[in-house]
Amino acid sequence: MFDAIEARPPDPILGLSAAYKKDTNPNKIDLGVGVYKDESGACPVMKAVKTAERRKCDEEDSKAYIAQAGPELYVKYTSELLLGNAHPVLRDARSSCTLAPGGSGSLRLAAEFINNNASGSKIYVSNPTWANHVPLLSSTGLKLELYPYYDYESHSLDFDAMMESLKGAVKGDMVLLHGCCHNPCGADLNADQWQAVTDLSLKNGFTPFIDVAYQGLGDGLDEDAYGMRLMAEKLPELIIASSYSKNFGLYRDRVGAVTIVTANAEASRAVASQVVATAREIYSVPPAHGAFLVAMILDDAELTRVWNDELTEMRDRINGLRRMLVEKLQEKGVGKDYSFIQHEKGLFSFLGLSKEQVATLINDYSIYLVGSSRINVAGINNANIDYLAESIAKVIQ
Repeated sequence: MFDAIEARPPDPILGLSAAYKKDTNPNKIDLGVGVYKDESGACPVMKAVKTAERRKCDEEDSKAYIAQAGPELYVKYTSELLLGNAHPVLRDARSSCTLAPGGSGSLRLAAEFINNNASGSKIYVSNPTWANHVPLLSSTGLKLELYPYYDYESHSLDFDAMMESLKGAVKGDMVLLHGCCHNPCGADLNADQWQAVTDLSLKNGFTPFIDVAYQGLGDGLDEDAYGMRLMAEKLPELIIASSYSKNFGLYRDRVGAVTIVTANAEASRAVASQVVATAREIYSVPPAHGAFLVAMILDDAELTRVWNDELTEMRDRINGLRRMLVEKLQEKGVGKDYSFIQHEKGLFSFLGLSKEQVATLINDYSIYLVGSSRINVAGINNANIDYLAESIAKVIQ
């Protein structure tokens, strides 16, 4: 049965981590996999999470299955974190929220739900986008169409081309949008652009599908939610796939959610029943541990403060590293204008290097980054930034 199966090559991004670990160069730098790293290069467990885990360990008296939609407090606080606790959608019971296994699980659950209930739907996906979006969504049977998003020459959002392409999206179609901190380019929609896409959705009838994996790591929890809150208020329908991997550091615990906004409360109840039925077909019941931690933290004012303070430190550090990298590149004599890096948001940016230049950085300087020249800014620290800037300068010149 398995004799004819061919081996697949390793994941290009995860494969970078394996190569980095084997590298003996003391100056090696890992700018590949998208996890937050502190100044020491570690991916830390957040203080509030540690406290909540100890408390949960002492209190927990069962490992029985949980409700398919997730713990009640988790659903409540996830909805409020995404939409704001006074949002009219929550007041009018026009949304449902379902716990899912991480951001990828949320995307998959939402896509399977759509394909089950609107088979043959088309989803517009930005070019570029997160590497797993295309295989994850297309493997459910959804039809994909790419829309232009990023201008590699100007290192900025190509909004005119994006809007021209999305004019073709109609009722029954979906448009995948990055809620904030675009992966892989870091270029986000501004308030006016979010309004323009919202207006186009109202006119053409397509449904926005927002992937929110980095809320709080761009400009702030509320600031990063501007676009989805606007769309939830103005549009009859909206799909949100969210994750707590980055802003709670719960990468391996797989904690996410599918939130769907509908035109009225009756439609919301029907959608909720179909989403949990779809989940039942895939994984039956969601994992509980991480969801309990999120709910415990957000239900405790002191733990929420500790978490928010640490999240602010993470965000400020990332934005500070962006400014520092631009300054160091100038200091090392790089003539190219890299100021765009400090205006982008979140973990990622493109360096604008060719594949050959990327290969040189990896092979000659032990600086590991994706072939597109996308870097994880959080992999930079005070100990390696000079070597990084010097190496980039040598490769460019």
